[in-house]
Amino acid sequence: LGWKFYDADDYHPLENKKKMAEGIPLNDEDRIPWLCSLHDILRREDSSKQDAILACSALKKMYRRVLVNGASAIESNRPEQPGENPALKILFVHLDGPMDIIAGRLEKRRGHFMPPELLKSQFDTLEPPSAPENFITVSLEKSLPEIVLEIERAIFQG
Repeated sequence: LGWKFYDADDYHPLENKKKMAEGIPLNDEDRIPWLCSLHDILRREDSSKQDAILACSALKKMYRRVLVNGASAIESNRPEQPGENPALKILFVHLDGPMDIIAGRLEKRRGHFMPPELLKSQFDTLEPPSAPENFITVSLEKSLPEIVLEIERAIFQG
């Protein structure tokens, strides 16, 4: 697509990386400042009229609201309303698949601070996207070219 790509893991503070490396799951207090920083990156790209892709485990609905609206999503502490104007227009791609497939992929990953043992805690935390969030769900059981094509179709169909 020629878009800028950001891996949210590159923006975790050292404390978060250490915690995960020790096998300790992150909590909301750990994640919210990180998500606010990611929102700022996306807002900067949006104000420059630059499209971007962010790979991020935005596991909870609240985390996705922070990516869209920044810190104001926490301060308002109310559910998103249908028809509400978001600060940023983001299409969330929920890569959905069974734990064993994801675990197999994590086992092959080398040099990453998050050990595969934390996968269960991520599944326990996961709140799959739902209306009125702007999202698509794509199965990880498809081939990589099929996954990419499905995401591209969703982007270009608006």
